[in-house]
Amino acid sequence: MPVIERMTVVGLGAMGHGIAQVSAAAGIEVRLHDVSEERIQQGLEAIRRNLDRGIEKGKVTEAQRDELVGRLRAAPDLEAAAADSDLIVEAVPEKIDLKRELFGRLDRVARKDALLGSNTSSLSIGRIAEATRRPDRVIGMHFFNPVHLMPLLELVRADSTSDETVERSLAYARRLGKEPIVVRDTPGFATSRLGLVLGLEAMRMLEQGVASAEDIDKAMVLGYRHPMGPLRLTDLVGLDVRLAIAEHLHRELKSDAFRAPDVLRRLVGEGKLGRKSGSGFYEW
Repeated sequence: MPVIERMTVVGLGAMGHGIAQVSAAAGIEVRLHDVSEERIQQGLEAIRRNLDRGIEKGKVTEAQRDELVGRLRAAPDLEAAAADSDLIVEAVPEKIDLKRELFGRLDRVARKDALLGSNTSSLSIGRIAEATRRPDRVIGMHFFNPVHLMPLLELVRADSTSDETVERSLAYARRLGKEPIVVRDTPGFATSRLGLVLGLEAMRMLEQGVASAEDIDKAMVLGYRHPMGPLRLTDLVGLDVRLAIAEHLHRELKSDAFRAPDVLRRLVGEGKLGRKSGSGFYEW
């Protein structure tokens, strides 16, 4: 079974730069691509900040940082980077048309044996794969934020995804030190479907005055041993991201459990998107 030694990450936001970091830490050469050189450099700087914090906490040495960064290469030319990669993982915004257009483009330039992975948290892997001539080599690779700390990697197989693709992806996940799970290509997969229901219900409780955001979160952290409460997690993920996923799952599953609460729509409309904007259910 071919081993993944070179890969390309497309989209270097919160998820993309994390995927690049953990992959380079596992000894993989990583090409970094985004819509501009500035965005690529921002991704590199985010990785360096993560590593510098690791040094401060005694979890990373300066030599390990330098070795990891040495495996990262800026790739303004996506076609050139993709042509030499065993795996290409995209972490672009959650828009099905954008992802399908990107996968069609990658399919034309990537090696025939290359795997194409999508970091989508809710969109259909089958629909994305339809944009390629290699649907058997397309798989969902749903990482969790922050990627360098969260141990789970949710692998999503469409009906067209081959057993070999799943096995290679499992090997990649384990090489990163992740604990992988394999789920079918259904709306919301396993994690987004369960996690979102909890988050939306917490928002409805806040609307109804059941408790403060802090106490709702504390109930789940101390009562159920969740590492973070659902409202603080929503701030970390981004309220706009959670709203988009809620609307998608509400359409697909026809369940009122996924109907977006008014407070979520109001905060997004006010530009209060969570940590990235400085304000959401909490002030950051």
